[in-house]
Amino acid sequence: MKPSEFKADDLQLWLSAAVEAAQRGGKVLQEWIGRFSVREKSRSNLVTEADEASQSAIVESLKRHFPNHGFLGEENLNDRTPGTEAFWIIDPLDGTTNYVHNFPYYCVSIALSVGGRIVVGVIHDPTRNETFSAVIGQGAFRNGLRIQTSGETEMKSAMAIASLPVATDPENPAVKRFLKALTQLQAVQRTGSAALNLAYVACGQIDAFWSSSLYAWDVAAGALLVSEAGGSITTLTGDEFDVFVPSLLAASTATLRQELVAAFR
Repeated sequence: MKPSEFKADDLQLWLSAAVEAAQRGGKVLQEWIGRFSVREKSRSNLVTEADEASQSAIVESLKRHFPNHGFLGEENLNDRTPGTEAFWIIDPLDGTTNYVHNFPYYCVSIALSVGGRIVVGVIHDPTRNETFSAVIGQGAFRNGLRIQTSGETEMKSAMAIASLPVATDPENPAVKRFLKALTQLQAVQRTGSAALNLAYVACGQIDAFWSSSLYAWDVAAGALLVSEAGGSITTLTGDEFDVFVPSLLAASTATLRQELVAAFR
């Protein structure tokens, strides 16, 4: 479906519900601080009761508005019957390791897929009380104010963030990619929250972000934010981006993205 084919009233309803749910999930996260326990899903891949409580609150909120929608979420959530036209993609706590260590760089991420298109994306940062939002064809916003990417076009002047797989080793292609970029960019960081990284690309505070190990719930909302803020987003090889393929390169401009694609070869 094309952006023009979605009804404005539907888009606004979906957006309002997503903002409400994301902020509710963020409130749950803050309420759990200091009283959660931690377990490992896999090596260095953590989960807490806070993740699960946030996801439950988000799903409950959205189901109240849209009982016939499907759901896909990080914490063992896959409620999508065959043929479901609309489903929510939820990360109730992106940046769990940061959260566990009381490092204030984590968020809630919610996106809505309708007819195979991501049409609404919301990222809520409860530590800064910032809500990033985007609707297909309508731009991107932070706390209601329009945002745009930095417009940076050159690697030598760009600050970027890389996402590395958890518990990786020096021979991993992602590590080699990081080292290649390190010599050509002004700065390369690693933060631990893909959704917030994409939000900051969208608002111009970061010039680029890439990953080869993320899931749809990590990137769906943020990818829409970047696109609607005027950025460029593809796979690491420059192909069309797909939220269900773990290859993402987001940049402030197509020119910078093309430079990064060339550098990664």
